[in-house]
Amino acid sequence: MNDADTLARFRDSIDNIDAALVFMLAERFKITQAVGEFKAKSSLPPADPAREENQIQRLRQLARDAKLDPDFTEKFLRFIIDEVIRHHQQIRDGS
Repeated sequence: MNDADTLARFRDSIDNIDAALVFMLAERFKITQAVGEFKAKSSLPPADPAREENQIQRLRQLARDAKLDPDFTEKFLRFIIDEVIRHHQQIRDGS
């Protein structure tokens, strides 16, 4: 196998993983949409700082176990959490 073939195989694998990530994020956001609707109906706040902190610590440990940078994992999770909270605020506000 030549270098171009090897690189193509690596890139194909990356593309497959990226597709899986997109579909997993879509599923996650479908569930968080339902959570946001439930929170709005139940007059619960869009954010839950204690849950967020627990999730961050849990995923930092998972990252360490997986030999992935926990700081990167936290930044990634924080981005997702912030987006979920924004969606929950929009649901609450009827936007």
